Amino acid sequence: MNTPLERAGAVLTIDLDAIAANYRLLREKAEGAECAAVVKANAYGLGAAAVARRLIVEGCTTFFVAHLGEAIDLRAALGEGPDIFVLNGTPPGTARDFLAARAIPVVNSLAELAEWRALAAESGAVMPAALQVDSGMSRLGMAPEEAALLAEDPSLIAGIDVRLVMSHLACADEPGHSANMAQVSEFERLRRILPEARASLANSSGVFLGKAFRHDLVRPGAALYGINPVPGKRNPMRPVVSLKARVVQLREVPQGAGIGYGHALHADAPMRLATLSIGYADGWPRGPRAGAFCGDAPLPLAGRVSMDSIVVDATGLSDDVLWQGAFVDMICANQTVDDVAAASGTIGYEILCSLGRRFHRIYLGDRSVAGDQTP
Repeated sequence: MNTPLERAGAVLTIDLDAIAANYRLLREKAEGAECAAVVKANAYGLGAAAVARRLIVEGCTTFFVAHLGEAIDLRAALGEGPDIFVLNGTPPGTARDFLAARAIPVVNSLAELAEWRALAAESGAVMPAALQVDSGMSRLGMAPEEAALLAEDPSLIAGIDVRLVMSHLACADEPGHSANMAQVSEFERLRRILPEARASLANSSGVFLGKAFRHDLVRPGAALYGINPVPGKRNPMRPVVSLKARVVQLREVPQGAGIGYGHALHADAPMRLATLSIGYADGWPRGPRAGAFCGDAPLPLAGRVSMDSIVVDATGLSDDVLWQGAFVDMICANQTVDDVAAASGTIGYEILCSLGRRFHRIYLGDRSVAGDQTP
């Protein structure tokens, strides 16, 4: 019987050593602040359990996820040791589930705080929580008016161990944007009126904005996975993923042949086409215009991306260079995650999070998970 690799239409390789190196760089840039790791969305699609286990080896003891279910799964994978914060707060009626998973809610409103406080009173235990304030992004966190009410009435925080006061930057990837300094100023104002606790504001790009943004704890996510945190400058992070797709068919077509759905492309000369076993069902973006590479030779996209396949222009490549069953590069040194995103009118975050479960996955850099096929 063939191996999973031999059966695979595409292969995604995840380099845990590269993630570890990126974590060390971010921790160094944090200049004494604790460096946590954001592993929400299954570590941006790369496998939260595998990534977090590798980062624990590097000394990471604090992780952030978006949802309670993610925290429950991560706790099962990691055991009792690390802190796991849940960014999207406490859905009504879930406080006991948080307690069972030893997950720490990031409280985003006085209503959420009231439910957590009620459980503390009922159980007679002091409950850990983070308080998130809206410093100007208008997404999550207590409004300034709520923070003021909390400051005026200490009973609203009775029985709560405030581990962290935090907020989130809206424009950290634009260093010159006026919102950055406005947010750090508002965050400083709000944290001064709230219970004394460690502070956290910086995301991946925020780590690079300077000491005023780093506070006590930084929360990188995308940069861990190789996405450039300083757009427009050289990417300081190591690449983490590579993606290869198998050639399932080769054909010669004459001038004028229509290619793909809608005949979105017609051959302007005789062409050699390669059909690759990857499509939008695997998370490959349907928009324009990311192709592939055979070594250093570009294979431009020909026509539209289909659900399970794409066609690329392999004109000029002979059978001894490209053959049915060979693998070509989709994400590689010649075409990074950020390049694919730019070609598709999106961001690297979306590309990583969309990469499909049909891929054969190979983990490098940790013997405990090497070759694991599950994300």
